[in-house]
Amino acid sequence: MSHTLAEVAASVERLWPISGSESWDAPGLLSGDPAADVTTIHLAVDAVADSVDEAIEAGADLLLVHHPLLLRGVTSVAEDRYKGALLARLIRADCALIASHTNADVVESGTSAVFADRLGLLDARPIVPSSGIPTRGLGRVGRLAQPVTLGALARALGELLPATASGIRVAGEFDRVVESVALCGGAGDSLLSDPAVLATDVYITSDLRHHPASEALENARVAGGPALIDVSHWASEWLWLDTAAAELRGALPGVTVTVSEIRTDPWDFVVLQ
Repeated sequence: MSHTLAEVAASVERLWPISGSESWDAPGLLSGDPAADVTTIHLAVDAVADSVDEAIEAGADLLLVHHPLLLRGVTSVAEDRYKGALLARLIRADCALIASHTNADVVESGTSAVFADRLGLLDARPIVPSSGIPTRGLGRVGRLAQPVTLGALARALGELLPATASGIRVAGEFDRVVESVALCGGAGDSLLSDPAVLATDVYITSDLRHHPASEALENARVAGGPALIDVSHWASEWLWLDTAAAELRGALPGVTVTVSEIRTDPWDFVVLQ
């Protein structure tokens, strides 16, 4: 059974309403004929050359990604630029492109919610609730079923998340006992000073930069605060794809939905000193 791209886009909107996206974001239908039939959807975190090739080789009619390809303004989609080249390849292959980004972060089964569930957090709730819908919002805060050491938690994350070259970085004593946890899939250093984060034992997120992380740790020495765990941005959000695929299958009977296994984390290797 097929659905039109317009019908698929409407289902995507019901699952992950664009009204929930951040003001700077650019989710939604990027390319494709709304009247075209869709029988196969391929999911990936990023629209990059490998995931585009994977979708085309699979015969997908739609590539649905988490990160918008045109998040920031462009003045050309010429094919001597990678974004133009990717769009041209998708268009020639009759493969549409949709992004569900921060609108998929905030819902009850979004990126951080799935991450929290897979980690086994209890009583998980948003760090920053959405206005009018307290069950929705950025990040999640909850508690582990049993206290563990920070080192054991980091190792558990290593088993939960797909492997990447950059691994998992930790700021805090290995034997520190932690129970309350805040997390944010993707880049979450904007939440480092949130009261809900500061009240936890450990904050798990990605892309922690030197100055925000250093300042958070120095403030913790004075006023208390969480240990920090920095994981791969791609890996923390890749967990969500299986849940998103299941929701799409339920919303679009007869449509085949596949999930990319390609690692689109940008780093290839590290050198330990």
